Amino acid sequence: MRSYIVDDPVKKRFLLDREALVSEAVLKDEMACIFSKCWIYVGHSSELKKPNDFVTRRVAGRPIIFNRDMRGDIHCLFNTCRHRAAIVCTEREGSRRSFRCIYHGWAYRNDGALGGVPGEEAYAGELDKSELGLRRPARFESYRDFWFMNLDANAPSLLDYLGKATEYLDLVVDQSPSGQMQVVTGVQEYDVAGNWKLMVENSVDDYHLPTTHSTWLNYMANSGVKIERPTEGRVLPTKGLAIDLGNGHFTTDNVNFRGRPVAAWIPIYGEDAKPEMAEIRRELVERVGPDRANRIADTNRNLVIFPNLVINDGSSVTIRTFFPDGAGKMHVTAWALGPIEETESARARRLDAFLTFYGPGGFATPDDVEALELVQQGLANWEDDRWSEMSRGMGREGEQLNSDEHHLRIFWRKWNQMMESV
Repeated sequence: MRSYIVDDPVKKRFLLDREALVSEAVLKDEMACIFSKCWIYVGHSSELKKPNDFVTRRVAGRPIIFNRDMRGDIHCLFNTCRHRAAIVCTEREGSRRSFRCIYHGWAYRNDGALGGVPGEEAYAGELDKSELGLRRPARFESYRDFWFMNLDANAPSLLDYLGKATEYLDLVVDQSPSGQMQVVTGVQEYDVAGNWKLMVENSVDDYHLPTTHSTWLNYMANSGVKIERPTEGRVLPTKGLAIDLGNGHFTTDNVNFRGRPVAAWIPIYGEDAKPEMAEIRRELVERVGPDRANRIADTNRNLVIFPNLVINDGSSVTIRTFFPDGAGKMHVTAWALGPIEETESARARRLDAFLTFYGPGGFATPDDVEALELVQQGLANWEDDRWSEMSRGMGREGEQLNSDEHHLRIFWRKWNQMMESV
C-alpha cells in the first residue's frame, strides 16, 4: 500500500508527498477510492421551488439532473440516455415534465421513467421500457434540505456519514425562524489552475488570512470594525479553534469580529440597519434561547464535509463545491444561502457581505485563487522538492487553534487512508 504522508507523532512531524497534487494517476485513483465511495453534495432543495423544476450540473464528474417530478418529489438522475449515451437534458435549468434526447428522440418522464421510443415497433426482441429509465446513483439522501448522492450501494447512511458535522449544519439552518434556508437566485462558477485539494486546505487555513487578505483587514479597520491585535500566539484578532468532526469532516470555530447578517452589527452595515438587526437578534434569542443565539450570531465557521463540500458560515453563508478537471485544475461552484423569511433589506446586507468577501470579484476569493495557482506553479519542482511541511501546531495539547494545521492534517489522514485501498 502506498502512503502519501509522513505522520510522526513522536517527532511531531507531518509531511505531504507533493505527488498527490500533480499526478494524473493519483487523480484516477481518487475517482475510484474517494468520489465513488463518499457522499457528494448535489444541491439544495430550495433550488427546486416548484414541481417540474430542474437544474443540470456535473457532480463528481457525472452529468446529472437534479429535479422535482410532477408530484414534487426530488430526484437525482444520471443525465445520460439509455439508448446511445447522449446527454438527455442540455438546458441548465428550467421546468419540464419530461426530457427528450435530441439524438434519437427517446423521451423520459421527470421521475426518470422511459416514456416513449420513436419507431418502437422496429425492435424485434424484448424492449422492456420499465427497465430502461434514466439511471440514478446508488444512494440519494438529504439532511435539512442539503442533498447528497453516493455511488456506493454499501455506503453508510448520510446521517451516519455526517456524524458530528450535523451540529454545524444545524447552526446554519437555525438562522431561519422556520428552519428553512434558501439558495439565493444565481450561482458563481470559476476555474482555478490548481489541484482540488488545495481548495480544501485554503477554505479552512486561517494562518494565511493576515498576509493573503491584509487588504480586506485594512478595509474592515478603516470602515470602523474593531480589529484587535492578536495575542496569546494567535495570528487572528479573536480566538479560533480547529475541530475534528470525524469521518474526515472538520471545521474552524471562531469568535466573530467580522459581522454577521444574523444579528451581529458592524459599522459597514450602516446605522439604518441597527433596528432591524436588533429585531433579528430578539427573535433569535426568543426562539432558541440566549446561549444558542450567541452561538449562532457571535461565532463563525468554515465547515468541510469530506471530501469537497465547504460551507462558509461567516460574514454570509456560502455553499462551495469544487471538482477536479485534471490534476492541476478545478471547477468551483458557489451559492449564497439565507433564511427564507429574510426581508429585502436584510437580504441586501447578506449579498453585499457575500460579494465583498467570498465573491470572485471580492476581497478574498481573487487573492485565494492567485495563491493557489502560485502553489500549483511551484509544484513543478516537486520531483526535486518533494515534501510539503504541515507540522504547525502538531503535538499541541488541548484546544487546537485554527491558525495551526491540525485540521489540514485531519483531511490528509482521511484522504491517505482511503487512497491506501488502491
